[in-house]
Amino acid sequence: MDPMKIDKEAELGAQEPSTSVTVSETPSDTADEIVVPDGGFEAWRTIAGAWLVLLGTFGYVYTFGVYEDFYVREYLTNHSPSSVSWIGSFQLMMPFLCGPISGKIFDDGGFHVLEIGGGLIFTFSVFMLSLAKPGQYYQIFLAQAVGMGIGLGLTFLPTMGIVVHHFKRRRGLASGIALSGSSVGATIFPIMFNNLVPKLGFGRTIRVTGAIIPPCLVIGNCLMRTRLPPRSKRPPGPPPDIKSFFSDAPYMWAVLGMFFSLLGLYFPIIYIQLFSVQHKVDSTLAFYSVAMMNIAGGFIRILANHLGDVFGPFNAQLTCSICCGAIIWAMLSIHDAASLVIISLLYGAFSSAWLSLAFACFASLARKPEEVGARTGVALALVSTGVLVSAPIQGALLKDSFVWINAVGFATSVMFAGAGCLVITRTLRARQTGNWRA
Repeated sequence: MDPMKIDKEAELGAQEPSTSVTVSETPSDTADEIVVPDGGFEAWRTIAGAWLVLLGTFGYVYTFGVYEDFYVREYLTNHSPSSVSWIGSFQLMMPFLCGPISGKIFDDGGFHVLEIGGGLIFTFSVFMLSLAKPGQYYQIFLAQAVGMGIGLGLTFLPTMGIVVHHFKRRRGLASGIALSGSSVGATIFPIMFNNLVPKLGFGRTIRVTGAIIPPCLVIGNCLMRTRLPPRSKRPPGPPPDIKSFFSDAPYMWAVLGMFFSLLGLYFPIIYIQLFSVQHKVDSTLAFYSVAMMNIAGGFIRILANHLGDVFGPFNAQLTCSICCGAIIWAMLSIHDAASLVIISLLYGAFSSAWLSLAFACFASLARKPEEVGARTGVALALVSTGVLVSAPIQGALLKDSFVWINAVGFATSVMFAGAGCLVITRTLRARQTGNWRA
């Protein structure tokens, strides 16, 4: 995440443990000083704004599982589950792929440009989706995958990056609170969609749910404030050596591990509702499966970053990867209400923790503070292809006859492969630092 480069200034100005971190804007003795307060009204107001923006954007996108079920069974019956899943995977890829671009613009002082521009694109695309006709795949793909994906890609990293302006020691807690907004949104929107579609139809349902988004974005933007200067006003320094990243063994193993994990991570999120309906679980409860995942994720997102600070990000991430793989395999045991609730809550908790820790893991591999943004941005761009192809591969394995064990087996295997790569990263990193909290 490019905004994390601001850590350099925080390190230069830190003198001793206190309630704030002092950052020198220029090397001169008379330079103005910028204080990162680690709290206060403006800081927590900004977190509240970020919470609202994530509720209305990432929370909306993260409900694609209900759309996958609806499209496959009713709205796009002329297309296979694999082709339908391209819509969701393209959406979910964009925050990763756009990371280097949106991060650079943010770092150059374009925070509100990104938020306003991305918010307008996202909102417009939601209402264009409401005009899509049954069977018209290209209309849905352009609105939901391309339009909403770009809007989310422009707003997500700046919304998370603004935390750096206000928090240092409590950054993990603040980030977790902001991210919980996406979990709340991903709980509200699927419940609304499943309950309103039978009464209002697809178009009107999208417009009703979409009406929640503009107030969240407008209020969120009014609440958020930047504090640190753009890059052009900071002391010059040598740019990070991007080429050296590719010869850094722990970093590259981490990238490979994240890539494998993302090939399987989103499988339950996209397919659990369809799986439950096909396995004769009460349809009303099945419609709440995605919401249940996100209810659990809302609490765990706040806790995960704190545990990463205590035990080390890769130790926490490795645990989450193994648990996610095991729970994906356990999906095959869903046959009644109780099993669906248990699997949904457990997977929602561990997958949300995994996503919350991903940024911390890459940031921890930086050799110096000014590399944090570059390493995170490059890594996110590299692993974005895993998000893009994950659901289509799973859909192809599923086939029109819904051979679930093929897709579940693939998702489980790649999650465990990702965990194996993270074991190597954690081992190499522990040797480098001499600290088991890798």
